[in-house]
Amino acid sequence: MSLKEFYRHFRWWMEPKDVRAVQRFHSIVRFFESQSYKASSVLDLCAGTGIAGVAAAKALSASKLTIVEARKEDLEKAREWLEIASINPELNLIAGDVLTLPTLVDKHDVAVLWGHTMPHFDPFEVVRLFAGVAVVLSEDGTFFIEETDRISRFLYHSNYKNFLVEAKTEEYTLVSLHEGYDVRRGIEKRGYYRLPGFEKVTEMELRAWDLASQLALGKIFFKDAELITPPEHGVSGVSEVLIFKRPRRKIAREIYSEFQNSW
Repeated sequence: MSLKEFYRHFRWWMEPKDVRAVQRFHSIVRFFESQSYKASSVLDLCAGTGIAGVAAAKALSASKLTIVEARKEDLEKAREWLEIASINPELNLIAGDVLTLPTLVDKHDVAVLWGHTMPHFDPFEVVRLFAGVAVVLSEDGTFFIEETDRISRFLYHSNYKNFLVEAKTEEYTLVSLHEGYDVRRGIEKRGYYRLPGFEKVTEMELRAWDLASQLALGKIFFKDAELITPPEHGVSGVSEVLIFKRPRRKIAREIYSEFQNSW
């Protein structure tokens, strides 16, 4: 699996020079402004170019912003988002794996996982992810996740496709194919191909998460769990948002140490 290759084809939504991404940035700012939070520090996970972290830092008046992203080449673009936002917080750019979060960062007030990122994690990895976030948040810290309910979309709205056109440009079309399912990890395997020529670009392992499962998992590691739907928050361009507050750090530390590896 190559996330680097995958996101080479899916980038417009986080590129500072793309007008659509800038519009998305302002939507994220509006969402966080609507939450009436203030935070001195923001932690952006699986951040890409840092679009959501910078938006949250602007809306929450944070003086410190930490951005964690596996793809090092994307991190520096966070500075472009800071220019767009007209803010200058202390910026920490970390190229690393969010599943090792307690070894990468110190305490933060707010953590953000934005942009429908959960399919990249199997259930065992998500336990470790949530536990790690709870460990590094402050006592009254809050974890925001933007997601959507794929079970509802796939099973009840017939959106699942074995063969799917993922992207089209003037030069090529990118399609994906179902290529297997790992029953022990609960993940689908999909191959991505470039047309014409049917050249294999990469393959991905994806988990079709529903929102209720994430709420239940989050409730293990946080005292408060809440889901805000688009009609409730009223911000165009933002999906459902899960909000977890007040981490149970003792439980999180114990479980994090036990879930060092997925299947």
